[in-house]
Amino acid sequence: MSTAAKTIRTTDRKNISNTKFITITAILTAIAVVLQYLEFPVPMFIPAFVKFDFSDLPAILAAFLVSPVSGVLVCLLKNVIHIAVSQSAGVGELCNFLLGAVMVIPSWLIYKIKPSKGMAAAAMAVGSLITAVVSIFINYFITYPFYQEAYHLPIDAIIGMYRELNGGVGSLWDALIWFNAPFTFVKFLLDSMIVFFVYKPLSKAIRKSE
Repeated sequence: MSTAAKTIRTTDRKNISNTKFITITAILTAIAVVLQYLEFPVPMFIPAFVKFDFSDLPAILAAFLVSPVSGVLVCLLKNVIHIAVSQSAGVGELCNFLLGAVMVIPSWLIYKIKPSKGMAAAAMAVGSLITAVVSIFINYFITYPFYQEAYHLPIDAIIGMYRELNGGVGSLWDALIWFNAPFTFVKFLLDSMIVFFVYKPLSKAIRKSE
């Protein structure tokens, strides 16, 4: 094969790769934006102001289908778009982005050690656990200080909301460790379970389309 032909083939592969990256990232961002609007409270398990949604699912899927860069971009873009209707001056979106990125990057790095179905499950489980731990510090140092300042909400009032669910909560650390961390872990674990079952069929469909 001539040098010119090899160059053309390399260029074609790069163009296909770039097109795949842009297309999948854009589609999954759009899905994530919709899912972020479909949030709902789980009042029996955590104060009602903490909402549950599946908007991180497309970001995890993007990381496994394309690359961690795509996954992080989905996290970023969905939150930038959501700022338009934000009730937290973008702070909630910042925290959501940070948690999504924390989930995506370690999960992908662990999976790439030895790509397999079992490793994917383990990677997402570990990623969910890491994200749950990190959420404690993000909430303690970013989210709740903002709510205290912006809404003049005393820390005792915030703790009181958690204490209604568990009278043993004595501090914000207690609330975040007993409630927010498990909530975050379950949230990302459910996202991961769905990704686990849809990744292979989607991956095969994308390869066929190429």
